[in-house]
Amino acid sequence: MRKYIILFVLFSTFAACKKNYLDKYPLDGPSSSSFITNEKELILAINGCYASLTFHPSAHNCPMPVILDHVTDLGFDRNNGTLQEVGKGSHDSNNGLFVNIWSSSYSAIARCNFLLENIDKVKDVVNTQLFNRVKAEARFLRAYNYHYLVEMFGGVPLVTTTLKMTEAQVPRSSKEELVNFMMTELEEAATDLPTSYAATESGRATKGAALAIKARIALYNEKWELAADAAKRVMDLNAYELHADFGELFTYKGQTSKEIIFALQYLKGTKTHNIPSQFFSRMASGFSGLVPGQSLVDSYECTDGRSIDVSPLFDPAKPFANRDPRLGYTMALPGSVFLNFLFETHKDSVRTWDYNTTPARRVNNTDATNAFATFTGYCWRKYTDLTDRIERTTSELNVISVRYAEVLLIYAEAKIEANQIDNTVYSAINTVRQRPGVNMPAIANGKTREQLRSIVRKERKYELAGEGFRLFDIRRWKIADQLMNGIFYGRIPKGLLATAPKIDDNGTPDYSVVPNRGEMRVVETRIFKANRDYLWPIPNIEILTNTSLEQNPNY
Repeated sequence: MRKYIILFVLFSTFAACKKNYLDKYPLDGPSSSSFITNEKELILAINGCYASLTFHPSAHNCPMPVILDHVTDLGFDRNNGTLQEVGKGSHDSNNGLFVNIWSSSYSAIARCNFLLENIDKVKDVVNTQLFNRVKAEARFLRAYNYHYLVEMFGGVPLVTTTLKMTEAQVPRSSKEELVNFMMTELEEAATDLPTSYAATESGRATKGAALAIKARIALYNEKWELAADAAKRVMDLNAYELHADFGELFTYKGQTSKEIIFALQYLKGTKTHNIPSQFFSRMASGFSGLVPGQSLVDSYECTDGRSIDVSPLFDPAKPFANRDPRLGYTMALPGSVFLNFLFETHKDSVRTWDYNTTPARRVNNTDATNAFATFTGYCWRKYTDLTDRIERTTSELNVISVRYAEVLLIYAEAKIEANQIDNTVYSAINTVRQRPGVNMPAIANGKTREQLRSIVRKERKYELAGEGFRLFDIRRWKIADQLMNGIFYGRIPKGLLATAPKIDDNGTPDYSVVPNRGEMRVVETRIFKANRDYLWPIPNIEILTNTSLEQNPNY
């Protein structure tokens, strides 16, 4: 099943009501008291669990993976709302983003719990393999949702059954307890999940997906050997490989790539998203509302594998030349063709080229003149496809949640942190760096643990930018308070940086050494409180209604 059928299951019951008319089964669908009774209903139930994954936690109507980097040092949300509040540190426990993520995640968990509580009703009437697989899928999806809750909020209530109103006061479990629960669930789910599905069933959880999420959870929680082991088992499945064309991976042509381990599924008529409107340039009729910043651009190395502050290949007059190809695949850069227009954000470039006609024609350049064109001078290129030019608000482009490149980097980082450095660490990193079409120089053997730590952290930034990993990375590396305090910069509106900024071991630019830094666009001034912001607050409404919950510190 490549695209999910949307099913809404009613979990709450009205036990106190004794009227006969309230006890009648609904005429237009299954009743919660009789559901699940056959194979068809079993499939409907698990499809409903999958459908919960595509909730959109902000007003942008965009999937969670693509919005999360905009509350980090990588991106900016122009829209004055809940996402921007988090980015600049002005949020509190009433922020709608937190409320939406919390409630949607627990709603998804409730669907999984309901299925797991009722699945034994069909144990004797459906194929054993299917029964075990669906049960494993539900356990995977429940752990998947808990994974995000834990990384955002810390310890949360661990709920594994459908609760009655009298059972609703559930205290927080410790993060360690939740991590152990998730990893056990994923390990056991992997046993009954297939390595692959028929094309008509693609999009479902696989053995590789369960092991990859287990590896991610273990990495995030410093269980280095468990992380390396789970990642290696994904590698040993020999089911995945890197997509040769990095840019194509995030388009419709890349949706069946062997690099994709698990993706959020979309289909017109059931569930779509609004990424094109937020990511497209003004010339392509987009809002350019969610955009990357100057610091991300300057992080990428030159093609000799050296940072721009030390590479002889870097020319401040041509800052995008001789750079890691992933820079141009990840972002739309000034001077490049983006969605069939010459993309240029220099404020004096009031005319540009339209390549939608033959021959190309000169037209007015709204990417330079519109007051709400990209505030940073850049746009995201990942997840932009010309197919969505006409229907920008109803894209059905799948959004990748887990891909093989991440697994390779998990393996490398876990081995480095466990101080088990061997040739397999270099091989994992270099496989990512030397993907066809990227071909960055290989990392030579003989590096220290500290040097490799720096390399793999930067590699995660170059490879995974715009995919929702940065928030968790800068938190677990304990560098968020360094990166999220101060000015978020865009490009100089009418010029270029005179020199390269200084690049540190995490790939972070320092603009204090740039003579004309005062010309850079100040997009936003951010505040990050180290004693508070390494966790998000539990939504206030949850604290008020569940008095057993304890709020995170300093909220």
